[in-house]
Formats: sequence, structure tokens, C-alpha cells
Amino acid sequence: MNKQILGIGNAIVDVLAKVDEEFLKERNLVKGSMKLINKSEFEDLKKNIKIEKIVAGGSVANTMAGIAHLQGNTSFIGKINSDNFGDMYRESLESINVKFSYIEKKEELSTGASIILITPDSERTMCTYLGISSYLSDKDINEDNIKNHELIFLEGYLWDKGISEKMFKHVINIAKKNKIKIAMSLSDVFCVTRHKQDFSNLLKNDLDILIGNENEINELSNKKNLLDSVNQLKKLDKLIVITRSQNGSMAIKNNEIINCDIAKVTKILDLTGAGDLFAAGFLKEYLDKSEIKKCLTTGSILASKIIQKIGARL
Repeated sequence: MNKQILGIGNAIVDVLAKVDEEFLKERNLVKGSMKLINKSEFEDLKKNIKIEKIVAGGSVANTMAGIAHLQGNTSFIGKINSDNFGDMYRESLESINVKFSYIEKKEELSTGASIILITPDSERTMCTYLGISSYLSDKDINEDNIKNHELIFLEGYLWDKGISEKMFKHVINIAKKNKIKIAMSLSDVFCVTRHKQDFSNLLKNDLDILIGNENEINELSNKKNLLDSVNQLKKLDKLIVITRSQNGSMAIKNNEIINCDIAKVTKILDLTGAGDLFAAGFLKEYLDKSEIKKCLTTGSILASKIIQKIGARL
């Protein structure tokens, strides 16, 4: 069986906890955002919450888990330490048939972890200690990891450290050499703001598929509204997928625009992983050579399922 898709991203252990609005206010946290914190801030926060669940996370890993759930053939590379969280991370992925293709070793920094604070309105606010995860380098990935896949999926979050750019380019060069398609998610609007020029260059020169939400796409295009962004992106002969929460999703392909409504949801419990699971549904159908409309529909169905439960696993 051909190896379908390889995800490369931050290997982050998700630590889920329910909190009230007051908890966020006291700590000056912007609801719905992702904030990078250091180890001592992480430990301090962890002391003040009641942990509901711990699971292998990180945006791309969540997507790979979703594709595995749909019986897709997935591998993941992310940097972990051989510590408790690292062991938990590997086991959590392998137990759901995601092949973990990274050889961990004893490191100075611990395995990355993200405390996900879920408020009563189901919004999630993330405080992430990247730990060793953001030191994934070109030395950690070789051609054998990549060459037998149809598609490589990268995350924008990986650009948050200098060595990652070199790793990204290394992966892209191997993929191009082996005629493997390259997809990327924009991850987070602040991430786009920080790396706008780099991401624009990647889209123009390297990516086959880009996935982002409406805010991220507008930020990347330097436009105030989606219509202007779409008109600009149409010129680029790329497959660009845009999620629009309650307004459904759309794709731009060869100058054509394909729209899709959201799937019906009875009760939203937690928005964690909605974008990651949308990407899973979309990419799995794409790998199965489905029509773009069907890719969007399956993405929407998976996103709607995940927001009706806690955490990012179906």
C-alpha cells in the first residue's frame, strides 16, 4: 500500500482543562488565541487547572489522526524528548495507526505541551510551551522519510524558529525532486502576520495546496475582505482552501471558486481541532482523487463532528 501522506509539525502534548472567563481575564489571556509561554509559566498554569484529558496534539498531528480515522495511510514527524510526555506522545499516535517516523533521543529541553483552556462558550485559548518541538531540523528528516508519499503536509507554526526555515526548504526540495505534492496550513493569524512575506513566497514558488481560515487568508493577501483576497489569489494557479466557520468553506482552483455549506451541528462542546479535522477530511478525499466539492464536504463533516466533543480526536 502506498504511503499516502506525511505530516510534519510541532509535536505537542495537549493538556485540556475547562475554565471560566474570569480565569482568562486574571491572566490577561486573549480568548481564542494561541500564546507561546516558557517552561515556568507552563508549570505555574498547570498547577492552577484541573486537567480533563491529555492527548498527542499539534495541528498537523491532529490532521494525521483524522485521516487515519478515515482509514488513510499516515505518517508523522515531530520532535520529542525521550521523557514522559514524549513516550505518551508516541503511544497516543501509534495506538490510532499513525506511523511516528521520528527517532527520539535524550534532549536538554522537554517535549512540547499546550494547555488548552476551554471556556463555557466552547472557545479554546491555548498556552503553548514549544519545548524541543520547535527545534525540528533538516538533520531530523531524510529522503527515505519522504520519498514514498503522495503528499507532504506542513504547518505554518513551524516557522516560529530560525532552524525551521532550513528544515522547511530541505523538505520542499526532497518533495519536489520526488514529484510529491506539498500542502501547508496557515495555522494562526498572528503566525501569518509574523511571516507574511515568507508565506507568500512559499505559496507562489513551492506549495500546491494552502489551507487557512478567512482571517488568515485576508492577512496573507493584505486585504480587508474575502472577495478582494479571492480575486488576488485566483491569479495564482494553486489549490487554496478557505474555512469560514458558520459560513462554510470554499476552494479556489484554476480560477474557479467552489463553495460548500457547513454540516449541521446540534451542540458545540469544544472548537479544538475544527480546522485540523477539516484539513483531514479535505486531504483524505483529495488523495482519493475526489471532486473538490466532495473534499470540502467531507472536511465540513469532520469539523462538525469534532466540535461536538472535547478534544481533537474522533
